[in-house]
Amino acid sequence: MKELRFRFILIVLAIALSIYLLYPTYVDYHNSKDIQKIVQAKRSELLTNNPSISEDQLDKVLLSIEDSIKLADPSIREARLKRVKLGLDLQGGMRVVLEVNTVKLLEKIANNPDDDFNQVLESAASEAAISDEAIVDIFARKLEEKKVRLSRYFGSIREEDSKILSDLRTQTDDAVTRAMEIIRNRVDQYGVSEPSIQKQGERRVIIELPGIAKEEEARQLLQGTALLEFRLLKEPEFAINVMKKVDETLAGKVLDETDSSIVKDSTKLAADTSKQTDTTSNEQLSAEEFAKQHPFFAVALINPQGQTADAYVKADDKVKIQRMLNRADVQQVIPNNVEFAFSAKPIGVQDGQNIFVLYLVNKNPELTGGVITDAMANIDPSTSAAIVSMEMNSEGATEWARITGANIDKRCAIMLDGVIFSAPVIRGKIPGGRSQIEGMANLEEAKLLEIVLKAGALPAPVEIIEERTVGPSLGQDSISKGLNSAILGYVLVAIFMIIYYKKAGTIAAAALTFTILFIMGILAGFGATLTLPGIAGVVLTMGMAVDANVLIYERIREELATGKTIKAAIDGGFSKAYSAIFDSNITTFFTGIILYQFGSGPVQGFALTLMIGIVASLFCALVIGRLLFDFMVVKGQKISLG
Repeated sequence: MKELRFRFILIVLAIALSIYLLYPTYVDYHNSKDIQKIVQAKRSELLTNNPSISEDQLDKVLLSIEDSIKLADPSIREARLKRVKLGLDLQGGMRVVLEVNTVKLLEKIANNPDDDFNQVLESAASEAAISDEAIVDIFARKLEEKKVRLSRYFGSIREEDSKILSDLRTQTDDAVTRAMEIIRNRVDQYGVSEPSIQKQGERRVIIELPGIAKEEEARQLLQGTALLEFRLLKEPEFAINVMKKVDETLAGKVLDETDSSIVKDSTKLAADTSKQTDTTSNEQLSAEEFAKQHPFFAVALINPQGQTADAYVKADDKVKIQRMLNRADVQQVIPNNVEFAFSAKPIGVQDGQNIFVLYLVNKNPELTGGVITDAMANIDPSTSAAIVSMEMNSEGATEWARITGANIDKRCAIMLDGVIFSAPVIRGKIPGGRSQIEGMANLEEAKLLEIVLKAGALPAPVEIIEERTVGPSLGQDSISKGLNSAILGYVLVAIFMIIYYKKAGTIAAAALTFTILFIMGILAGFGATLTLPGIAGVVLTMGMAVDANVLIYERIREELATGKTIKAAIDGGFSKAYSAIFDSNITTFFTGIILYQFGSGPVQGFALTLMIGIVASLFCALVIGRLLFDFMVVKGQKISLG
């Protein structure tokens, strides 16, 4: 038995890990059922009390109730984030393929385009539509055929065509990257869970939006022009007073305007959530009591040692803050000329959660991004810090000089689509439209800001060339049919193995059960997405899993026919079947890699589960199956092979 101990421990650990990874999926399934029961009960109640309520109003109220339930219990959100993710074909949503119109980009950046330019560009666009070659390369080739240099329309007359072509390729690549950054930012702000945004080819972007049903809203989200703005932050004293009024309104009380204990208390909550000090009453408050008395500052924490009024909010509390600020009574105490805005990305992590910054900014922008002509991320040679330099057109330069000159030592927020990417301090008047932004952690962050600054107005429009919508009811039907097919496949394979190979077939059926468990556990652990073709991959894996068992069992039969003992036959059967098993599975695995690398969407889903299934089935057949055989031999049990 000692020689079996290591394998037994390894198998137990693998099973325990798979169950641990799948447990959030089990919890999320039951949470969803419980929430739906509550929502349906509320729906019936609302329709009974208010029969005239419209369907849109009813949906909004029910969605609000559902959000409240999820926010009230953080474990619901945590389980949903860790569950096995479902593809669009299983939960419904939209899949959109966007194409960045690089033809328009070339038109925009060309110098003095004439009829010849337009004809060549039109011809290049027609060829690019049926070719994988980049339109820039096609355009350059067609100009070369006409004996026309690229410098006729791009760059300067002294530049070599190779240099201009390289610059054009960079600009077209940047246009796609900038479009992806804008779309990703918008999707995140829209609140789509588990979105997928990836580049395909030279100029296409594939976006998958699970749970989205409003097609027109999604189109506007993806195709609308990005809005880049420069807004001044309000002074710390003013911002704190506004926050205090919000907090008082939420708590249903009015405090002394000179009382600054709220800010101190909110900071202590971040350091020690178990105790809070209310300096107005000199009593120790628990976290629950503090949250009741100061609901806003319990989740928006201020640093009293800092020189700003920036509030720090945990990722899980962002929706809660937004709901607070959207309340009608809270809106009445917020001045009409200001609004709150979050940072675009977290500034750090606390207790395993991302921390975002909440700013108070002027509602009207000082300047919009349409005036920016260029931006460049670089390293400051004097400080070795990452910086971003930006240039504006003449109109923007004049206005920017006035704005910076009138607001020295104030902070200016750089906002894209309503979120703040940076809030630097204006050190002095900036003439000429050339500015330098500091404060980035590294060059990668500076490059991101460069993309954001350039994306004030999209350099090239994006067009929807493919759109597919799957309704939630159709998705649920796909889940039911997929699960039924998987169960039926499992049952048929297991019955065949048990009938044909008797007790050995039972071992194969048991190993098959663990194969499915490991596949689902790996999908959950790596955050992979299960699609309908993925379920097909699981079903195919079931057949391939017992294929290894069939090879082993037939080899064992051959060994037994020569008169060997059962133990010697098992050893010989496994050792002689290894080469055939590995050959067949490795070639299939390589095929899966090729499908995953060059396929997209459904093909990738099938390939992923197929590859995971191959690894899991090999482990189950060669490790678990072998352990069960050896255990039965040690115990002296009779093993029948049909």
